[in-house]
Amino acid sequence: MTTVAPSTPSRSAFPLWLKLAYTLFLCVLVAVYWPAYGPANFLWFCDAAAIVTGLALWLQSPLLAGSQAVAMTISQTVWTLDFLTGGRLLGISAYMFDRNIHLYVRALSTFHLWLPFLLLWMVWRLGYDRWSVWLQTFLCGAVLIASFLLTDPRQPRRGYPYESVNVNRVFGLQPVTVQHGMPPVAYLALQIVLYPLCVYWPTHLVFKRIFGEPRRLESARSPLNVMEPR
Repeated sequence: MTTVAPSTPSRSAFPLWLKLAYTLFLCVLVAVYWPAYGPANFLWFCDAAAIVTGLALWLQSPLLAGSQAVAMTISQTVWTLDFLTGGRLLGISAYMFDRNIHLYVRALSTFHLWLPFLLLWMVWRLGYDRWSVWLQTFLCGAVLIASFLLTDPRQPRRGYPYESVNVNRVFGLQPVTVQHGMPPVAYLALQIVLYPLCVYWPTHLVFKRIFGEPRRLESARSPLNVMEPR
C-alpha cells in the first residue's frame, strides 16, 4: 500500500481561521451541553475527543491528532451508519431523532459526522505518530474508569429523555440498563482490553501503512511531538 507523506505547509499546519472557528464551536458545545446534559456528558469518548482535537489543532501535535483519529475513525463511522438509518441499526444515534431534546442541542451533535474527517485531514497534514495508539489506550482506560466511578446509570440524568444513561456503556451494552452476566469490575476490565484490541490497534496498523511519519523538532523532546513549522 502506498504511504501518504505528510504535506509541507510553509508556516503553520493549520490556518488560524480554522483554529478560531473550532475553538468557537467548542465554546458553544460546552455552553449548551453542560446545562442540558450535565458535566458527566463530557466523559463520553466522542465529547472528550472533540476537546482533545482542539488542543491538537493549536499545538499542531501529531500525537494528539493521531490518538483521536485512532479512537474516532471506526466508532464515528458506525455512529454515522446508525444515523443514516434513523437510529434503528444500533440505536446509538436514536437521541438525534428524539423531539424531547431541543433541536439546537441535537444539531450540535452533528459533529459526529465531520469530526473523523477533520482528524484524518489533520493526520495527513501532520503525519502519524506511532505512539498515538499507546496514548489512546491509556486515555481509554482512564475515561472508562472515570465513567465507572463517577456515574451511575441507576440515577436519573438531567436533560435526558431517558431514566438514566450508561456513559460509555461501562455498566452494560444497553444505554439505560445494567448488565448482570459478570461482576461489574470484570466487565469494565473487559472493555479496557477490547477497545484497544478490536478498535485502536487495527486502525493503527492501517494508519502506519497509509500515513507518513511526522517531522519533529530535534531540540524539543516534548511528549506532545509538536510539528516543526515549515
